[in-house]
Amino acid sequence: MPQPKHLTGLKIRRPPRAKLDPDMQKYFGVCEEKLGFVPNVLAAYSFSQPKLRAFVNLYNDLMLAESGLSKLEREMLAVVVSSANRCYYCLTAHGAAVRALSGDAELGEMLVMNWRTAKLPARERALLEFAHKLTVTPAEVGEADRAALREAGFAECDIWDAASVVGFFNYTNRVATATDMMPNPEYHGQAR
Repeated sequence: MPQPKHLTGLKIRRPPRAKLDPDMQKYFGVCEEKLGFVPNVLAAYSFSQPKLRAFVNLYNDLMLAESGLSKLEREMLAVVVSSANRCYYCLTAHGAAVRALSGDAELGEMLVMNWRTAKLPARERALLEFAHKLTVTPAEVGEADRAALREAGFAECDIWDAASVVGFFNYTNRVATATDMMPNPEYHGQAR
């Protein structure tokens, strides 16, 4: 099955969608209904349904489940991590999500380019500082960093969630970069 050029440089055979298990076919349908397309990361993972299912389950838990972190804050974490890692796929996809959730195209671009230029409340600034440090110099993260988050209003569970989102995007950034995964073109024009 030929792959769209923008999907990925990695030549892994993907099964036709009809060959996916019913739950994954349904999930792809939900993506098309909500987004208008199936994100390329899901198409890329479809070569292995156990890996696809694990990715979907973890993503949904970290990014969509109940949390003391808002959906916007979680997307902001994704962008700051992806900016530090220079992950084109995630910067494009999650930058679009920040623009959509915040209603502020400028904020989305600032976070992609240099999050420190954005005028942010103290809570969000502390969260993004933590994300950046945990990404760039993880061995230097310590009690002072957790205390700064507590002072900004984050509970222990929120710190756990933030660390989990940061860890997840450090992982996905590396996979996307290693496989030359390209974002869907639709992301570029969203929420502008």
